[in-house]
Amino acid sequence: MSELKLDILAFGAHPDDVELGCGATIAKEVSLGKKVGIIDLTRGELGTRGTAEIRDKEAAAAAKILGIEVRENLRFRDGFFMNDEKHQLEIIKMIRKYRPEIVLCNAIEDRHIDHGKGSKLVSDACFLSGLRRIETSLNGENQQAWRPKLVYHYIQWKNIEPDFVVDVTGFTDKKVEAIMAYSSQFYDSNSNEPVTPIATKNFLESLTYRSQDLGRLIGTDFGEGFTVERYLAVNSLGNLI
Repeated sequence: MSELKLDILAFGAHPDDVELGCGATIAKEVSLGKKVGIIDLTRGELGTRGTAEIRDKEAAAAAKILGIEVRENLRFRDGFFMNDEKHQLEIIKMIRKYRPEIVLCNAIEDRHIDHGKGSKLVSDACFLSGLRRIETSLNGENQQAWRPKLVYHYIQWKNIEPDFVVDVTGFTDKKVEAIMAYSSQFYDSNSNEPVTPIATKNFLESLTYRSQDLGRLIGTDFGEGFTVERYLAVNSLGNLI
């Protein structure tokens, strides 16, 4: 059994998905002493700009900026992985390895087909991971069943209405720093690479103004939104702010 138990495990279909969707929330949770990890499903090898090898290095740099405990890449096929038994079992192994209380995963539906597909894959695996009759092993050791208490979906390209918003005031700069570690992917006026939807100045600026708008809606400077699969529960009305 892994000695490292995480509080939060964030999954992304591609390297940089997690940073873009919930990088500020992760930076805030790390500052509060939470142990956080990231699992990338693919290496983003179908990306128009850069290479998989470059993305590997960029992901490692971003992880260091965020201060997370661990980052792994499952090397699923970019664009072609499936929500099937083979892929579910690999996700289950990661959930049982790190035993997170909370799992963060891709947007439930989005412009890139891997986002919604990855979202459902991880969500399904979170449920299946709690079934003890599903047997898995890692590095020769049998794993025990584990089901995260909560599964939340971050928001990506599309403006999905959030079910709740996290106040990330003071952590947006850290998020942008982690995102810009992926220098091959985003706007650079000196780059000769092809222009993609995420490699524009407008997209880069949208990272801040979306966060500002969500912050406005909750009465803070910056916010990050999430959707849920089941109702949130609170102990009393005083827990709501």
